Amino acid sequence: MTQDPRGVAAFDFDGTISRRDTLVPFLAKVAGPGRFASICARLGLSGASGKLDIRDRDEIKEAMIRLLFAGRSEDELRSRGELYARDLLSDALRPMVVDRLHRHRDLGHRTVVVSASLVYYLDPIAREFGIDGVIGVEPEVVDGVLTGALARPNVRAGEKAVRLREWLGAGPDDPPGDVRMWGYGNTSGDHALLEMSDRAYWLGRPGKVPPGAEILTPETPLD
Repeated sequence: MTQDPRGVAAFDFDGTISRRDTLVPFLAKVAGPGRFASICARLGLSGASGKLDIRDRDEIKEAMIRLLFAGRSEDELRSRGELYARDLLSDALRPMVVDRLHRHRDLGHRTVVVSASLVYYLDPIAREFGIDGVIGVEPEVVDGVLTGALARPNVRAGEKAVRLREWLGAGPDDPPGDVRMWGYGNTSGDHALLEMSDRAYWLGRPGKVPPGAEILTPETPLD
């Protein structure tokens, strides 16, 4: 297969390639049900006391990762991610979007996942499908141990466009270059990704379709 360097298909993961949220179940598996419930309660108390803005998704995610992951081995998290990826591959993905992904690859387009989920399970899924790149949440690691911080900002909203432009070799405020891009998303956190796409496809609520996007169906042509 000859790759078409101008064709790029960028996919959100949760609710787009997958049928549902995948991050919270992974965090619960890693932490164990008791500890996970305790940390959620702790975050709730922090929100009630005004120490944490529970409306800020980025702040909540960073606080949860800090409490759950600080001091954990990166090798352990990668092993857990491999096992979790197998579960997702068995029954958690949207066949229509997986088919779309294969069609892009058959046409020689570069494919990339741009997601606010963790790279620990996105990486093995990308390997399974031959996806060219993964842009996901990366915890900071020092000497093989997670510090509890994120290596880079949460991959959501405008950060998706920033990181995708970087992956394409462009500056954070530059156009993506000489590419034709297809974008796939399902929430407001994907709007920036869809806005920079030549063709934007929506898998979220029908009443929430952003300007310039169209609802993806099995009959939607790839053009």
